[in-house]
Amino acid sequence: MNPQSQPEGPERGKTYELKAVLVVDDDQQLASALQWILADENYLVDVAHDGEEALLKVKAHDYDAVICDLKMPNLRGDAFYLQAKEMRPSLADRFIFITGYATDPAIRHFLIEQEVKFLVKPFPIPGLINCLKQLLG
Repeated sequence: MNPQSQPEGPERGKTYELKAVLVVDDDQQLASALQWILADENYLVDVAHDGEEALLKVKAHDYDAVICDLKMPNLRGDAFYLQAKEMRPSLADRFIFITGYATDPAIRHFLIEQEVKFLVKPFPIPGLINCLKQLLG
């Protein structure tokens, strides 16, 4: 997933590679909102609503980053992360977790043990965008 776009105006003629981001959240409204917001920031955005669906997408596509909820049906975010990390080791340091349960002992342990980036819901959208930009350089 590395389509390119042509900018308008003075930058015309230059080609930019868009970064592909996978958003994984069982809250369909939040996932849809993040898809629109990130697309507006010039990211290519794909959405999965649980870890199993996300795992299939990671098998099929190369993503530059993953924004992932932790508590989801079928396959939780932490289990998805560990399987995705085995499948695509280079993706392991390009996850941003979003959770409303950061004080849950098991989730807290996972976040600290894996040393991953995370934001606590509700999070400010500019904070997510800045985190993503820092992650992708």
